[in-house]
Amino acid sequence: MSSTATSPSRTAAPANPRSRVITASLVGTTIEFYDFYAYATAAVLVFPILFFPTGNDTTALLASFGVFGAAMVARPLGAIVFGHFGDRFGRKATLVASLLTMGIATFLIGCLPTYNDIGWWAAFLLLILRLAQGFALGGEWSGAALVATENAPRGKRAWYGTFPQLGAPLGFIIANGVFLAINFLLPHPDGGAQRSEAFLAWGWRVPFLFSAVMVIIGLWVRLRLVESETFAKAEQKGAIRKFPLAVVIRHHWKELILGTFIMLATYVLFYLMTNFTLSYGTKAASVDVAAAAAAAQAEAAGKTFDATAFAAQFYPGLGFGYTDFVIMQIIGVVFFGIFTLLSGPIADAIGRRKLLIWVTVLIIVFGLTFNLFLLPQADPKFTGAMVQAFLVFGFMLMGATFGPMGAVLPELFPTNVRYSGSAISYNVSSILGAALAPIVAVALWAATGGSPWLVGLYLSAMAVLTLIALLFSKETKDIDYDDNIGVGVTGSL
Repeated sequence: MSSTATSPSRTAAPANPRSRVITASLVGTTIEFYDFYAYATAAVLVFPILFFPTGNDTTALLASFGVFGAAMVARPLGAIVFGHFGDRFGRKATLVASLLTMGIATFLIGCLPTYNDIGWWAAFLLLILRLAQGFALGGEWSGAALVATENAPRGKRAWYGTFPQLGAPLGFIIANGVFLAINFLLPHPDGGAQRSEAFLAWGWRVPFLFSAVMVIIGLWVRLRLVESETFAKAEQKGAIRKFPLAVVIRHHWKELILGTFIMLATYVLFYLMTNFTLSYGTKAASVDVAAAAAAAQAEAAGKTFDATAFAAQFYPGLGFGYTDFVIMQIIGVVFFGIFTLLSGPIADAIGRRKLLIWVTVLIIVFGLTFNLFLLPQADPKFTGAMVQAFLVFGFMLMGATFGPMGAVLPELFPTNVRYSGSAISYNVSSILGAALAPIVAVALWAATGGSPWLVGLYLSAMAVLTLIALLFSKETKDIDYDDNIGVGVTGSL
């Protein structure tokens, strides 16, 4: 009895049971990433047609990706705001607020009028809601990672840190699965490989509206959380600062820079494997096929079609049907999830830095193989096999590099600025990586006349920057959260 009174943290049940920690960190990020990837899928399939009808496929796609990338610019702002409240007042309320913001913005995207209804105001409203999505995601990831790692048993922080990371592949699979199901259930008068008119008219809205159901589930789980002992100890010892952003910039700027570039290759790889490959894989391989489809669309809309101008700006893809290619992506994302989970125990055993160095070297090599895997072959079945192998390899590397980030970035910072520091690093990297990657990839793809080799070289170059950051960083595996609360370096801030 006396031992329980003197050392409750060692003998009493944890404030947050293991199942609750895993569920709250996994369910919340799954919902957040579902919302985010629902937009990513629509940015390729729907928005260029309904919100950015520029008359040029490339320009419309770039405009759609531009709005997609705008959310990445909003993410650091969300990191600052949510990080401030997360370090000042706790993780729980901040996580609930970020989930609500994301859910409301996503639901409203499903209600938006299109260009045909209100002109360019439609694109403007889409941009505003996309910025709200990015703002929310800026606070979501770090809070979920902290819930997982600050409640982890000793020696298992990287393992627990993989559960919020697992939300990325699960969200991708659910979002694309919903799009696939809707597309499958709707009539296709022009053939199953083509998007139906019903899908463009209203079917694309369903995944965004469906997010409301998932948000309610996520809120129920997160409202049952209590604050971690790590944050409670920081409060008891007077470590909580009024302006955590000022503290992290003044005393931990090196860690901010290292964390940003450690995350860079992960972002670039993921958005190339999802957005770029979907664009490249589903674009027509022949100008004649593409021109015929474009001419039919122009005729249906009562517009004139200029075959010469179309051919001048056309560059080829692989010509897969949307359904076929998304199924191939989902198969690859299954390996993403598996390797995300496997990376945690490995990082706990050998260290985060050593694992990430090896994986980053493999990403550099992988970037040099794009032409090997992604060029069309004489046999269409062989082309499909090579592309599927490419997706599996790429997503395996994605899981191996993304999984440890749930532990690495929070471990760079002490408790009293951990939310702000890890969130800022994670989300500033999103501008350098995720915001630019789809746009740069489309531009490089067009510049080479349809070849993906420059896109792969771009990935390798970004991975080199990540490798340099890892070589300058230190191993964080043995950092003790109980001792690393940050009191000694923050002064009176």
